[in-house]
Amino acid sequence: MSHADTPVQPARERILDTAFRLFYAHGPRGVGVDTVIAESGVAKATLYKHFPRKDELVLAYLDKVDQGWFGQLRAAARDAGDDPRAQMVGMFDALASAARREGFHGCAFINTAAESESGSDVHARTVEHKRVVRAWVTDLAGRAGAADPDLLARQLTMLIDGGLASGVLDADPAASVAAKAAARSLVDAACPPD
Repeated sequence: MSHADTPVQPARERILDTAFRLFYAHGPRGVGVDTVIAESGVAKATLYKHFPRKDELVLAYLDKVDQGWFGQLRAAARDAGDDPRAQMVGMFDALASAARREGFHGCAFINTAAESESGSDVHARTVEHKRVVRAWVTDLAGRAGAADPDLLARQLTMLIDGGLASGVLDADPAASVAAKAAARSLVDAACPPD
């Protein structure tokens, strides 16, 4: 396939893909708009047409991360079968896959929250992502018969976040194995078998 046959990616997608790569590697604060413009190959006016403020580009980046990561969690849970107990443990397979990926830098939401102003739209979006994931896990815990679904969901999502952080610190695959084993213990203790 010659270069002429390669389909040209729409400018908005090119900008967002470039921002995704750069923001995930360096954090949104560590990447200037000029760098995104240069690396995406778009004109400054084009970037500002699609994203009038840098925060809007950061929010679009977080939406893209959310679709990917939350999709991976749900897929790992589904792959564990129909039993919500197994799904709460199975979702930890997404953690193992993420930590093995080249260029893994942990949780984009925690990383972005750490460098964003509390009360800003960007910070609020990071908090919303964590709330939505926890609500999904709370639903699984409720369907699994947990006496306190919210508590179990908090424990499991803290384990996921800890596993993501551990993957950055030491890149040891044993961290996700340990997190999954801890999740199994929590689920077994909180959800009586049928």
